[in-house]
Amino acid sequence: MASSPNNFPKNFLWGAATASYQIEGAWNEDGKGESIWDRFSHTPGKVQNGDTGDVACDHYHRYRDDVALMQRLGLQAYRFSISWPRVLPEGRGRINPAGLDFYDRLVDVLLEAKIQPFVTLYHWDLPHALQDWNGWGNRDTSAYFADYAALMAHRLGDRVKNWMTLNEPQVVTFNGHRGGEHAPGLRDEKLALQVSHHLLLAHGLAAQAIRAMDPQAQVGIVLNLWPFETQADTPEARAAAGSGWAKNCGWFLEPLLRAHYPPVALEEYGERAPMIQPGDMAVISQRLDFLGVNFYQRNLIGSDGKPVRAPDSEYTEMGWEVHAPALRRLLVRLHQEYHAPPIYIAENGAAFNDKVDADGCLHDARRVNYLREHIEQARLALQEGVDLRGYFVWSLLDNFEWGWGYSKRFGIVYVDYATQQRVIKDSGEWYAKMINSS
Repeated sequence: MASSPNNFPKNFLWGAATASYQIEGAWNEDGKGESIWDRFSHTPGKVQNGDTGDVACDHYHRYRDDVALMQRLGLQAYRFSISWPRVLPEGRGRINPAGLDFYDRLVDVLLEAKIQPFVTLYHWDLPHALQDWNGWGNRDTSAYFADYAALMAHRLGDRVKNWMTLNEPQVVTFNGHRGGEHAPGLRDEKLALQVSHHLLLAHGLAAQAIRAMDPQAQVGIVLNLWPFETQADTPEARAAAGSGWAKNCGWFLEPLLRAHYPPVALEEYGERAPMIQPGDMAVISQRLDFLGVNFYQRNLIGSDGKPVRAPDSEYTEMGWEVHAPALRRLLVRLHQEYHAPPIYIAENGAAFNDKVDADGCLHDARRVNYLREHIEQARLALQEGVDLRGYFVWSLLDNFEWGWGYSKRFGIVYVDYATQQRVIKDSGEWYAKMINSS
């Protein structure tokens, strides 16, 4: 395979990622329905500082300028999500033409800029009308999701070839339905595990629906895979790491790639495990054209089997450890142990306390180092045989960071939320130069 000067394959894709609720704003404009995040962020006490995504980065109105920014950075691909309630205000039935028109225009402008669109169908903003019917706890929601996928494939499939069904079903499951810190804010582990099954079923049904519209479509899913690694090789540490992986990462990987849930996790969950109907696992485990991997940190386990902080590591504003070699080890494990399909790093990035300097620039050396170190580990994984096809930095823009509101900045482009001015950070300039050299 031909390689570029930085030793990545010539056809390796360099991109950036965003999500609809985090950047679009226009939360109740042009016929859009209410999402669970609209309701959640408008509920006092749920989001830091009372922040909401009502305006966010105003991308709905500024998308042309934002695509021009992507072009300025030299991005080859852009991963964005569609707001389900923007196109189907009640989640099913009535279509909102203005919502479809927005994504039509966005895709067209991307293609004019020679940027490949990678579409995520679900990045957490479920139509609240479906939540009123128990949301993902209702098996019917999986079928409604497949109908929504078919609608979008019909509308955009002549121009969009890469589809990501779900983003991080683990977070939807455990943060949204067990811990309650994400929308819809529920705290019920048995419900959460049933939700996890319905999410995976929704993925399978949506993949079938997309391929029915376009047999040439490339369909994948995006999982947040944060490996569990041991600080010391003790029986307690090994057992905790194995259990942690099975109940978090393996719980989603193994149904997709092996057509079953991890036995150790099923045993631990016991009567809380989900109800599975005949044929479900065959739908869930059909062929993946690619696997999207979101990586931010590892989970480090101490000798006693408890989580620990690495004393000599750097930590981001999110409290996440910076340890890039864990990314390479994860990718190699997916390749060797799981025989994974082609992989895209669908998100990778860091939140730091960014401030615009007196010169009007933003010098984020820590983020530059973070990206450099993780991209180098991705290169090393390629050398070990991993079929890695692309890298999407999280995120293109500073944005609404869920329960943390606007207090955390992940962007390679700074956003002044009061004026909506964009400033390319040093990390953005560095990324642009690296792409240009590839």
